[in-house]
Amino acid sequence: MHSLAEFTEKSLTAFHARDNLAKILSENSFAELKETEEWKIEKGGKYYVSRNGSSLIAFKAGEYLSFNIVASHADSPCFKLKNNPEIKTENYVKYNVERYGGGIFYSWLDRPLKVAGRVIVEKDGKLTAKTFVSEKTVVIPSVAIHFNRTANDGIKLNPQVDMCPIAGLDGNGDIAEELAKFAGDGKVADCDLYLVSDQKPFYSGYKGELLSSPRIDNLSSALSSADALINCDAKAFPVVFVADNEEVGSSTKQGAGSKFLYDVLKRIAECYAGNIDVALANSFMLSFDNAHAVHPNHAELSDPTNKVTLGGGIVIKHHAGQNYTTDGFSSAIAKKIFDAAGAKYQDFYMRSDLPCGGTLGAISSGNVSIKCADIGLPQLAMHSAVETMAVSDYEEGLKGITAFLSARIISDGDKTTEIL
Repeated sequence: MHSLAEFTEKSLTAFHARDNLAKILSENSFAELKETEEWKIEKGGKYYVSRNGSSLIAFKAGEYLSFNIVASHADSPCFKLKNNPEIKTENYVKYNVERYGGGIFYSWLDRPLKVAGRVIVEKDGKLTAKTFVSEKTVVIPSVAIHFNRTANDGIKLNPQVDMCPIAGLDGNGDIAEELAKFAGDGKVADCDLYLVSDQKPFYSGYKGELLSSPRIDNLSSALSSADALINCDAKAFPVVFVADNEEVGSSTKQGAGSKFLYDVLKRIAECYAGNIDVALANSFMLSFDNAHAVHPNHAELSDPTNKVTLGGGIVIKHHAGQNYTTDGFSSAIAKKIFDAAGAKYQDFYMRSDLPCGGTLGAISSGNVSIKCADIGLPQLAMHSAVETMAVSDYEEGLKGITAFLSARIISDGDKTTEIL
């Protein structure tokens, strides 16, 4: 099992997460496929393919042509640098940023931050994408309480005004110079750079039972599903899909709303001279994105009869409006698999008077319409610059996902499903 704390620390953006997952898979004998090339898939083989350098699908070729899919995502709420980002105010140099996703703004204040992402380098007539991490640390300072006496009564932060980090003093903050050095004898053609939390992960609680880290949502699901794929016993085709851009709607070529997953499954079926529609009818997906645990100071915000706890195991998420794809049948299938593996689980419902978010399962079903359940690992402070989860829940998730990817699920397409 790979270290989640190490993975969240190193995977600053979806580009870095994809690279780190590819490295883990390659070290475990997964061969890389290219969308631009013909595929030859051998029974018992292990493969992965990437799109945009920020999303990835990995699978094992089993005996039976059906798919057990686990979908997660590699992006997290943060801020994106605009081109020409330097703003000079007094003797400060600041970076001009725009928000990416729905983060908790105040959690970014007075915290170590980094610029990281993807740089497109032009050299010898070719454009090459390279992952980048700035060597510099920046910070967004709070306004002192002496200037804002009502700060503790609630504060509204404007992303254009309040969330610009200090990059330096007296003109020292020119990231273009650092990027030029990074490009070497090439030229920076353009980039996708993000302002991300550089807080180091830490354990807390008297027994070290809690992990606090940036990007727990959803790198905990991405890493555990990759480890589960490595360790599973493939009867069918276990598939791990780590998408990008979930935090901004998933409607990109590398997001869950794209045809990336369907395209890969169809190519697998073609390699086996199989019928993709028949294969999908016997397939099942777990949409694996984190869930809200009951807050220790605000238990009233959780559903009164379905309170999710840290340490309570995998969360199975339900919603009458189908923001989550779970229904009675798909929940029963997931629970049966988790029971057989000895993996703990619990049910989540949103309070009926609060809006409910959505995630990968409902978004991907437009292109891959199969039985699906939405699950996740319980956590606190979702979308904060630092989030908190129980170490034991990560272990339960790994156990349950490994069992799911190892299962063979046989369906009559309507009322009866058998799990082998």
